[in-house]
Amino acid sequence: MNDTIHFFSGFRPADMVFLAEAAWRTLLVSGVSIFLGTVIGTICGWLLFEGRLLAAATLSPVLDIFRSVPLIIQLVLFYNFAPIVGLNLDPFASGVVILTVYTAALVANVARGGIEAVGRPMRRAARSLGMSYWQDLRYVVLPIGGRAVFPAWVGVALGVMKDSALVSVLGYVELLKASQILITRTQEPFLILSLAGAFYFALSYPISRYAAKLQQRWAQ
Repeated sequence: MNDTIHFFSGFRPADMVFLAEAAWRTLLVSGVSIFLGTVIGTICGWLLFEGRLLAAATLSPVLDIFRSVPLIIQLVLFYNFAPIVGLNLDPFASGVVILTVYTAALVANVARGGIEAVGRPMRRAARSLGMSYWQDLRYVVLPIGGRAVFPAWVGVALGVMKDSALVSVLGYVELLKASQILITRTQEPFLILSLAGAFYFALSYPISRYAAKLQQRWAQ
């Protein structure tokens, strides 16, 4: 009897491996979503800056919806209604789609702010030197504007990594879902949540430290 109780309530070394695998899945769904969301969001930010009234009337309200509606509602609605239109996506793919759109909605304003951070006189000077519009964006706007909004982008990336825990409602076994499974089996919530928190810290801290060092290097 005692052996049976220990089997169901004790934390075993294999459980640590289970948490580590879940942490990797958290990193995977977050990394893919942040990368794709950053690319799409940058394009949207450029459209918002250059499109002016047209973009404000069409793109801006759509982005506002994804920024305003709670992420968990977006995940559940998409996962349940996607099969209706013929999209049979697994929890990972569904989570990536919604997290990507959500990230893009947040990055769009960051990107637009970065473009606006580069003064018109500097851009006119670049054009007067013979640069094309796209060369101006690549060699002037991107380096200067990117540095200006880099801290804001890091904040978005870290926020999305933490928000990826909500993908667990779709059945995707990331770090939070794995923690819930282990808590149910071991009945040791303090230990499991402490370990999960340590994994989240291990994923987030290197990003924030690298970002801080990069900013210091740029400031020199």
